[in-house]
Amino acid sequence: MEILQSLKRRQFLFEELVKRDFRKKYKRTILGMGWSILSPLLTLLVMKLVFTQFFGRTMAHYTIYLFCGNLLFHYYRESTSTGMSSLVNNASIFTKINIPKYLFLFSHNVAALINFSINIGIFFIFCLVDRIDFSWRFFLLFYPVVCFLIFNLGVGLVLSALYVFFRDVRYLYDVFTLLLMYLSAIFYSIESFPALYQKCFLLNPVFVYISYFRTVVLAGEVPGLLVHALCIGYALVAFGIGAYIYKKYNHQFLYYV
Repeated sequence: MEILQSLKRRQFLFEELVKRDFRKKYKRTILGMGWSILSPLLTLLVMKLVFTQFFGRTMAHYTIYLFCGNLLFHYYRESTSTGMSSLVNNASIFTKINIPKYLFLFSHNVAALINFSINIGIFFIFCLVDRIDFSWRFFLLFYPVVCFLIFNLGVGLVLSALYVFFRDVRYLYDVFTLLLMYLSAIFYSIESFPALYQKCFLLNPVFVYISYFRTVVLAGEVPGLLVHALCIGYALVAFGIGAYIYKKYNHQFLYYV
């Protein structure tokens, strides 16, 4: 509640930060916002060309299956990677003005959420073309999106704090996200793995959110209680850890940026 009240009091500043981050991302580009759509679509095209022969021969709606994984992973990587440097890049502002430092991270995440929302629209168009049956269950997708937003904010809080003290975090995180991509079953199905290994995938929060989407869109089913609990559980744990780190090291940020 305290964070929401702080955002409300500084609503104008927060809106300006979001606009700045969104414009800055596409500054001096020819296509501008078009890259929000083109970038994930090009990635999807490359993955489809490469992996269809290996994993998509016997899988129905493989393009949508691939799009689900790529869509959510792209959102995770964008929101956390750009948020990592939010404190360092805005040090000239918060070292002179007393404002909550998490505003800069939140603005990056809102900009990433806007891009994600645009791509969700493209995703639904692909679903129509691929003759996916739409039902009331699609409204359930709001739940993992909200949980994923909170989770990304939490991870971003942790990364941005660590980046202030250790610049090596960026290089380590690039390797980590590459590993995470292969462990999130974006282009393959986990059904071929033994039952025990399939349960191990649930230890990966990104896979859980991707799995929720696929269950609703492709299977036309409501995910089980365990998946719902993991979605909110991972989100709250990540955000709780991030908020704790920000609160504990809030004053130290000033001396290291």
